[in-house]
Amino acid sequence: MIVDQEEKLEKIAATLGETFLIQEVFNAFINTYPKDWKKLKVTYGKFKRSKKFGNSIPLPRPEEGLRKIISLWMHTRKKKAVN
Repeated sequence: MIVDQEEKLEKIAATLGETFLIQEVFNAFINTYPKDWKKLKVTYGKFKRSKKFGNSIPLPRPEEGLRKIISLWMHTRKKKAVN
């Protein structure tokens, strides 16, 4: 979970301009907020180490999770712009 993720993604979007790709936001997020990125990776690592054999990890990999967060944010941002 990223604290104030909407605010942080909006700041990144302001620096990227009007059109941008998920990968561009992803790279900018990692460079701009390395502590939040590290927190995602550490949390995933804790779950991975604590899982029992045969059970799945309840979290997506950090890369997948961040891309999903960005994708959902972009989708809701686009909806707001249309309305």
